[in-house]
Amino acid sequence: MNHASVRAALATASAALLLTSCSLTGGSEPSGTASDAGGAGSSGTTSGGTVVLATHESFHLPKKLIKDFEEQSGYTLEVRAAGDAGTLATKLSLTADNPTADASYGIDNTFASRPLGEGAFAEVTPSATPPEQYALDEGADRLVPIDSASVCVNVDTDWFDAEGLTPPRTLDDLTDPAYADLLVTPGASTSSTGMAFFLATVAAYGDDWQGYWTDLVGNGAKVVDGWEDAYYGDFTAGSKTGTRPIVVSYDSSPAFTVKGGRTTTAALLDTCFRQVEYAGVLAGADNPEGAAALVDWMLSDEVQSALPESMYVYPVMPGASVPDDWAQFAPQPTDPYEVSPAEITANREQWLTEWTDVVSR
Repeated sequence: MNHASVRAALATASAALLLTSCSLTGGSEPSGTASDAGGAGSSGTTSGGTVVLATHESFHLPKKLIKDFEEQSGYTLEVRAAGDAGTLATKLSLTADNPTADASYGIDNTFASRPLGEGAFAEVTPSATPPEQYALDEGADRLVPIDSASVCVNVDTDWFDAEGLTPPRTLDDLTDPAYADLLVTPGASTSSTGMAFFLATVAAYGDDWQGYWTDLVGNGAKVVDGWEDAYYGDFTAGSKTGTRPIVVSYDSSPAFTVKGGRTTTAALLDTCFRQVEYAGVLAGADNPEGAAALVDWMLSDEVQSALPESMYVYPVMPGASVPDDWAQFAPQPTDPYEVSPAEITANREQWLTEWTDVVSR
């Protein structure tokens, strides 16, 4: 399951859990024209017309914000959703010479190198500058950071308290016999959440990642197709019939297991892989001015502060507000694992073939 799909599932679950918002993506806005308007682009000059946004299937922002953008900029926003981040990256790459949109949002650091390499994005200089920590090493002049979230191992702290067992803290701990048969993770070949966890192990263990996964599987780790299968099927805090109190999820997930003023789960912040989502202007766009205005808008205080509850991700701009539950129960990792997009692109297929061999033994 991908990051965007996780958001949609959590949005549905949050109502049942009487929570405000959680780990990664929240419903999808129907594709199409949001409303009619005419007016000014990011430069402040009157332009009007339609600006088309290519995005993932779970792009969602409050309708009032979209209406405000249209009224203030003079552009009509048309949203075209295209599956998950991987599907979006593929479509943008294949249409690099003849783009079907003006701007794009939702490409993340695990998929960015392909459309960048195909020349899908034009240079853009936003009116606000996100912190350097979120910028791509290559392509920072074309893709602008909008939000971030980290894939992290999560634990059911209530389960561990009841069993009198100290929860794991690190990736190494997960191979300890004390935690045998307690971990469930989405697969790297079937889920971007699982892929991010796999990349964390590549960053941590380098060329010895196969040895780590051999030990992890040998310690009874269960691999399932997607995040929802893991979290709502096997995880003890996500399912009444779950039997595994350790799951691969997100840093924001504990904000969704708050009961009686406390959370019953925790993200292990020494196990995380950071995902960053970007926006950019497509090369050859029919409306590059509108696309640039759209990128600027996504960095505005209003949009940045809406991201946590709308799309279950953290804003990148300083000063943006975050729900109280997130600030209290879902801290972000200070030093998450990272693998460069170029290295991911160069090795993804070989890594997945080797990973499949390891977990299927």
